[in-house]
Amino acid sequence: MVEICRPGVSSCRRRPPTSRAESAEMLSLSRSIGRRCLSRFRQSAHHRSCSSTAVVDQEPPKILITGGLGQLGRGLAPPTTGEIRPLQRHPHRHSQADCRRGKGRPYRFADILDFKLLQEMIVNERITWMFHFSALLSAVGEQNTALALRVNIEGLHNVMELAKQYDLRLFVPSTIGAFGPTSPRNPTPDLTVQKPSTIYGVSKVHAELMGEYYHRKFGLDFRCLRLPGVISADTAPGGGTTDYAVHIFHEAIRNRAYKCYLREDTRLPMIYIDDCLRAMVEVMECDPRLLKQRVYNLQAISFTPAELAKEIRRHMSNFQITYEPDFRQQIADTWPQVLDDSRARADWGWKHLVDTPDLVELMLQYLSHHYEFNAGRVAN
Repeated sequence: MVEICRPGVSSCRRRPPTSRAESAEMLSLSRSIGRRCLSRFRQSAHHRSCSSTAVVDQEPPKILITGGLGQLGRGLAPPTTGEIRPLQRHPHRHSQADCRRGKGRPYRFADILDFKLLQEMIVNERITWMFHFSALLSAVGEQNTALALRVNIEGLHNVMELAKQYDLRLFVPSTIGAFGPTSPRNPTPDLTVQKPSTIYGVSKVHAELMGEYYHRKFGLDFRCLRLPGVISADTAPGGGTTDYAVHIFHEAIRNRAYKCYLREDTRLPMIYIDDCLRAMVEVMECDPRLLKQRVYNLQAISFTPAELAKEIRRHMSNFQITYEPDFRQQIADTWPQVLDDSRARADWGWKHLVDTPDLVELMLQYLSHHYEFNAGRVAN
C-alpha cells in the first residue's frame, strides 16, 4: 500500500505513483489513514476512555449511511465495522464509478424523503446502526431554503422515526453553525444560547433537540457531535462556509495563488477528516452509560486564512493569497472561533491527533501526487 503517515506518528512518506493501481490507493488516503486511526483507537483509546464495559455490541453492527457519497460518508465506510448501506438523495450527480468505489458494499440511490423505501432497507438489511449525513450545508442552504427545509428537517424526521421504531443506534452530526451571534465565540461551551443565523444551523439545532427528546421520551440511542469545518482531500467541498480551507490547497498546487471569500482574520474551528472519522466511531462504540450528554462539541484545531496561508508558504514560498469577502463572511462572523470540548475529552477520551502543520503537509503531499498523476494520464 502506498500511503503517507502523520508527522510524529511515523517517518514514512509517500512516493509518486508508478501505476494506476498505486494511484487508486492514493485516492483512498483518508480512508487508509482512517483505518489506522480506528486500529489505534481499538488498541488504546477505546480501553482508556470506555474501560472494560466499552464494547456493548458483541456482533458487528449493520450500518446504513445516508448521504453515503458525501465527504463524511465516503470516508466513514471503510473504518466502520459491519455492512454499509449508503444512501444518496441526488443520484444524477454521481456516476457508476462512484458506486463501484464501495468495493462490495451495496449502494442504493434513494430519496431521504421516501420513508417507505428507507423502512424497507432497514428491515430487509437488518440495519442496527445509522449515520445520518444527508443535508444541505450552510452556503448552499441559504441559496435554496425550501429544499434545505425538506432535506434537513423532513429527512431528519424520517430517520428519527425509523430509528425509534427499529431500535437503531443513531448518529447525526451537528455543526459550529448551530451557534449564532449571541453565543460566546472563544471558547463556545457545550451548553449555551443557540440562535443560528442560517437555515442549516436552525435545522441542526432542531436535530439536536429532537434527538435529545427522542432519547428521553422513547429511549432512542441518539449520539451527536458538533463538528468543526472538516478538511479532506479526496472529495469535493460540499458548499459549506469553511470550504475555503479545502479550496486553498487545490489552488496552491494548481496556481500558487488563492482568492479567499473570508477576511484574513476570520478564525474558525477545523478538523482533519481522519480525526473526525475516528471521533464519530469512538462516540458510537462507547458504552452509553459513559455518555453524560447526547450532544458534544468537538474541537481539534483553529486558524485564520492568514495563518493557514503562512503555513502553506513553509512549503511553497511563492504562494499568494488575496481576500474578497462575500456573503459567507456574514455567516462566519456568527460562528465559534474555538469550541470547548472538555466534556468530550473527559467523558469518552476524545483527543485529536492532527495539528495545523500536520494537516498542511498531508494535504499538500496528497494533492500534489493526485495532480501529478492526472497530468501524466492526460500527457499519455
